[in-house]
Amino acid sequence: MSFEAIEYLISILDRVEQLANDIPPVENKASRFGNPAFRTLYDKIGEEAEKWHQEIPNFPKEAIAEVSVYFKECWGNRTRIDYGSGMELNFLCWLYCLERLVVLTEDDHKALVVRVFWRYWLEPAGSHGVWGLDDYHFLPFLFGSAQLIGHKYIRPKSIHDAELVEEYSKDYMYLACIRFINSIKTASLRWHSPMLDDISGVKTWDKVNSGMVKMYQAEVLGKLPVIQHFLFGSILPYQGIPAPAPNNEEEDAHWGHAHADAPIGASPVDRAALGWGDCCGIPVPSVFAAAADEAEKKRSGSGLLSGQGIRPVPFD
Repeated sequence: MSFEAIEYLISILDRVEQLANDIPPVENKASRFGNPAFRTLYDKIGEEAEKWHQEIPNFPKEAIAEVSVYFKECWGNRTRIDYGSGMELNFLCWLYCLERLVVLTEDDHKALVVRVFWRYWLEPAGSHGVWGLDDYHFLPFLFGSAQLIGHKYIRPKSIHDAELVEEYSKDYMYLACIRFINSIKTASLRWHSPMLDDISGVKTWDKVNSGMVKMYQAEVLGKLPVIQHFLFGSILPYQGIPAPAPNNEEEDAHWGHAHADAPIGASPVDRAALGWGDCCGIPVPSVFAAAADEAEKKRSGSGLLSGQGIRPVPFD
């Protein structure tokens, strides 16, 4: 087991927490959404990320630029000041990259979950996304249910026992999640977390965990809003279906002009930052052209339903 690497990863999370403590929220009464001070925290983490990676034991220097991207993106979105399961996925990918680079090994998995990931889950990160089982995360429930498999006394329905949750939340991630939810929300789980309440009716933790694995694959990894922003690189390459090639170059909407290409060896973020060229943005129809087209349809009578019994549908 890579004790030295695990301890250093925890120290990195301690440094992030210290940065968060050093950057207090700013006055933001005009908006109920994320506090603008998060952007300062995001920038500070970005400034320190590569230096922190240089100090990770046995970490290959040539991989710093690529791997640090996942770490920087796991704290939230700088523009929207929000947090969702895509950012949580970035943290998981950061740890996975460390294993692919043999900084960590399979023997470290338990320590990564109960020490490193648990430490990460406790960090604040703006407002939160829609794919989590609570308002914050998904994976703590998936890992937490695995941690409870085979427990002699704690059952899925035990989350409704306030005393048990309080007593064992220090040792079990799933119960720590429930305790946190209860601490910030009123009423019962049935009202504010109906999915967790439904899951508590499952008989065993084995079934809860297997169901959550399937749910994570479908509702997070299988969702375009999450995966469309995922950063592929040399360590985590894209291995999906390639885009179909046009039969004739002239049939390609992009034929006849060049696009900005990232240099060989550029990091995923550098490639993502280029985006589409001005020539190939998403086409947005002109409101003037649309109005003229609509007027022409009315004049000619095309595109309109007519006949006996046809009446406008009221939208009240």
